Amino acid sequence: MRLYNIPRVVVAAPHGRSGKTTVTIGLLSAIKTAGYRVQPYKKGPDFIDSSWMSRITGRPCRNLDSFLMKRQVIRTSFVRSALDADMAVVEGAMGLFDGVDLDGSGSTAEIAKTIEAPVLLVVDTTRMTRSVAALVSGYQHFDPSVQVAGVILNKVARQRHEKILRASIERYCGIPVLGAIPREEIFYVPERHLGLVPAAENDELAEAVIGFSNAVGELLDLKGILEVAHQAPPLAVEISPGGAPVMRTLRLQGLNSAAPRARVAVFLDRAFTFYYPENLEALVAAGAELVAVNTLRDTKMPEVDAAYIGGGFPEINAAEISANVALLSDLQERIEAGLPVYAECGGLMFLGRSIYWRGVKHTMTGALPYDVTMQDKPQGHGYITLQVENSSPYFAAGESVRGHEFHNSRVDNIAEEIKFAFQVTKGYGIDGQHDGVLYKNVLACYTHLHALATSGWAPRLVAAGEKYAKQDKTDLN
Repeated sequence: MRLYNIPRVVVAAPHGRSGKTTVTIGLLSAIKTAGYRVQPYKKGPDFIDSSWMSRITGRPCRNLDSFLMKRQVIRTSFVRSALDADMAVVEGAMGLFDGVDLDGSGSTAEIAKTIEAPVLLVVDTTRMTRSVAALVSGYQHFDPSVQVAGVILNKVARQRHEKILRASIERYCGIPVLGAIPREEIFYVPERHLGLVPAAENDELAEAVIGFSNAVGELLDLKGILEVAHQAPPLAVEISPGGAPVMRTLRLQGLNSAAPRARVAVFLDRAFTFYYPENLEALVAAGAELVAVNTLRDTKMPEVDAAYIGGGFPEINAAEISANVALLSDLQERIEAGLPVYAECGGLMFLGRSIYWRGVKHTMTGALPYDVTMQDKPQGHGYITLQVENSSPYFAAGESVRGHEFHNSRVDNIAEEIKFAFQVTKGYGIDGQHDGVLYKNVLACYTHLHALATSGWAPRLVAAGEKYAKQDKTDLN
């Protein structure tokens, strides 16, 4: 084991919608503006908050999730991705102590303890004065192994309100107030049916949010926050030399395999943005040469041996995707010829016959026999556990898989003869019982997998691509 000094904080709150994301992106902006390299993290499996944190810092945001990952895996992943950074910032989820059970398993507090990080508590101070001290004190003492080291006040009404709040916390709690954000419209982050709008979807919106984050950053006591971050003790982890590559930028070009075995297409554009950097790193470590595909612009599939289609919001871009008939037709032909394809959520929607949204039916790839209908409410949202009931190139029968799902779409008119890869033991999947449509070498599911929780997935996808490439060359001869 080796000790690593990484200044770090966890941004948490008493409950959801307290302003964690507002404070986090403001803090990231302030740290970067001050000239420091900052590595962002998100507690839990969320893609959307992470996209904004990546956009602001220019570094891929990492997810830390104790439901999906073991404690030492979280610590090692945290350190590996922050080795060249001056500071690390983790945005929590829900309330600080909220988990999946009475013991708080999977909570933000559990992540803070795992990486031994001090906590900044963001408090929504609406209609509150001296009572804020009682609230903060409760969070300070609920679990003595969690260090609540500072408070950031959100939705402060006016100067007098702020003065009372600050004095109450400093007198009764003995910790500093490290920022105060007014209750104004400017401090608002756009939302949609699954949370925040992804950063890659709208450049004009992204610029507005970056300006907003700069304004928030100026309201924070950066010097005081840096002092708290430097209170974090060294972390003891063991990092294997020559392991998986580490993405340092938001582009695929920085990921290169030392010994490429297969070319793998990764669908990356406004419609498909949900990719864990660890999944891409795992593919490269297994021997993949990653090739980007844009469903809105490319008219032909590149020469590849396999494909990975992640999640996103294809319904928002459905008209453009549907109009790209040449690409859809080419991909369908490749699939019929046996191209190995692994698709998640948005990828599942894209591979069906159509997407019906807001009264309009949009034609999709048509490679898989079903239609997709968008709903107003989530159809599946949360962690999911699966048992493999039918083998595929990517999973063997009998294996157990953990992941998460969040989708507002529903699969309709699915062919009766279709085979499913997974039986759902927790969650919803496609129909409450199954997930993972199997067709030739395609597996399309609602479940999002994380390579640090499902280590065999990436090597098997690359192996399937390598096998397909050899078969293809044999057929040509």
